[in-house]
Amino acid sequence: MADGMFVRRLRAWFGSMEVLHGIDLAIAAQQVTAIIGPSGCGKSTFIRCLNRMHEVVAGARTEGQVLLNGADLYAGDVDPVDVRRRVGMVFQRPNPFPTMSVFDNVAAGLRMNGISRNGALADKVEASLLQAALWDEVKDQLDKSGASLSGGQQQRLCIARALAVNPEVLLMDEPCSALDPIATAKIEELILELKRRLTVVIVTHNMQQAARVSDVTGFFLMGELIECDQTSRLFTNPTDQRTEDYITGRFG
Repeated sequence: MADGMFVRRLRAWFGSMEVLHGIDLAIAAQQVTAIIGPSGCGKSTFIRCLNRMHEVVAGARTEGQVLLNGADLYAGDVDPVDVRRRVGMVFQRPNPFPTMSVFDNVAAGLRMNGISRNGALADKVEASLLQAALWDEVKDQLDKSGASLSGGQQQRLCIARALAVNPEVLLMDEPCSALDPIATAKIEELILELKRRLTVVIVTHNMQQAARVSDVTGFFLMGELIECDQTSRLFTNPTDQRTEDYITGRFG
């Protein structure tokens, strides 16, 4: 059961409201899996369950299993903080630490993990910014506030921050929805580059984006996974009428 993530009978609640109804999904390693569906269908809740972010909301809870390389991330002896290091996350709106420099934004997680020697820290920060395709743009501005960068640069800074601690999986919750087309294109190029090393799961409301960047797409509706298939097949020959209705714009 090695490689990738396996989600089994995953259910999630906010208080008494069940928002995910028994999701089963295999997420292949070193591929991009896109999650699509109308607003309120459970997409963001689903990926927040993959790194145990859902449970930080008051009254929220989950049932089921999320296996990463065969180990259940919800087992009783698993530290949620370690889960969030192994399964990094990038949010809809760029959220660099506003009082920190570009350098310190990337170094924050490294310092928490005990890397504090200046040489080692600088090397890791540079490597992470290179991976996020941002180094050339900020290498002379490392002391500037992370919040002073453009929106697209801020999002890549957040990606660099997530990459710095060497996650196995990167979750992206509509990472381009607040960005212009040029910045969006850079993030999409970056996603295609990252899948050489990482497993990527992206929630997107943009079906063209899912078609461009993903290998596999899952369609969610009202807290259920309606179908999941190779992206090219799901968009051209879906097996469920509801998927076809959504893709063709009949609802959503």
